[in-house]
Amino acid sequence: MDRFSAAERALRTAAPHELLDAVRHALVKHYAATIVDLLMADYAMTILQPVSALPYTAEPVSVHNSAPGRAFGAQEPYVRSSDRPPSVTVHLPVTVRGDRLGVLCVTLPPDQGTPEVIRELADISEVLGHEIMVAERDTDVYVQARRAERLTLAAEMQWQLLPGRSCSRPEYDLGAQLEPAYAIYGDNFDWSTSADHLTLTVTNGMGEGIEAALLTNLAINALRNARRAGLGLADQACLADQALYGQHGGAVHLSALLLRFELSTGLVEIIDAGSPKIWRMRKGTFEPVDLEAQLPLGMFEETPYTVQRLQVMPGDRLLFVSDGVYDVASPQGERYIERALARAAMNTRLLPPSQVPRAILQEVSGHRGPSQSEDDAMVVCLDWHGRD
Repeated sequence: MDRFSAAERALRTAAPHELLDAVRHALVKHYAATIVDLLMADYAMTILQPVSALPYTAEPVSVHNSAPGRAFGAQEPYVRSSDRPPSVTVHLPVTVRGDRLGVLCVTLPPDQGTPEVIRELADISEVLGHEIMVAERDTDVYVQARRAERLTLAAEMQWQLLPGRSCSRPEYDLGAQLEPAYAIYGDNFDWSTSADHLTLTVTNGMGEGIEAALLTNLAINALRNARRAGLGLADQACLADQALYGQHGGAVHLSALLLRFELSTGLVEIIDAGSPKIWRMRKGTFEPVDLEAQLPLGMFEETPYTVQRLQVMPGDRLLFVSDGVYDVASPQGERYIERALARAAMNTRLLPPSQVPRAILQEVSGHRGPSQSEDDAMVVCLDWHGRD
């Protein structure tokens, strides 16, 4: 058995909470590693926290100005050499189908820092990422490592609903972020892909705290139930609408954008049922996508919903933002939607979608100034590549 296969086998047979110990033992034994650490990205995507330091006995590192952060941001191995003692440290992104989880840091003797070894370590970090995703069904270790502070109960419920924070396929790249990460309550996003379609849902639940989180949970699960039953987009909206109205009798509602992309053609079916909005960047031009507004989900009994259609082209970038972004006012009273959003979109046009939401939310915070946010915020970014 070659050394890569031995390391892979060690990870696949390890107990869920012992993945770091398993990969550390394998890399020490087969690659002569002297130090092996696993850092997990926190919910706000601003720091990387060491798993081995739980419960937080070691300092986290920044994703912006550190060697592990450089590998995390670029999504490529980053190698640093040291003379005291002579060694090579390789920082490797731990990513699963575009969803960025963290960084594996491995210190090796100088003669082991070859391109072949780095490629093998990159493959091992990918296997580690897949095993972490599976292990999270049975252990809280890696979820705990993502937390720089305690989540509110509403935020706990919302984060558990999410499919991830980024996703990549040949036809598209997706990235999304919620803020305040540790106290989110109403905003949410969901996606699902198949051989022929990508379904994307962007929602904003009415209310605050637990009530908003419960409302969003009911809506997302109603939409998933309809989607998994093979229903079309309009029927998905109707089923979720009936579920919300049946539970709350119209006292609360949920705003939503429902989209279904045909992967082979770029044809998009859309239902605009509320406040989340879409902007499109095409060939350097940034503009809103005007849709026919329909009633939010759960407002009235048996509301009919109709599908609109949109064509996306290879090279298009779509931004989906909640009212907690576009309605933010500066100290001078200027809404973010008026000019600042276009500037932010242009400033981030060279970033991958996985990094765009966080960058825009930072600009929203700067636009708001010293005042505290009164609403949660969400940004979803999709780059469309299409098929040949």
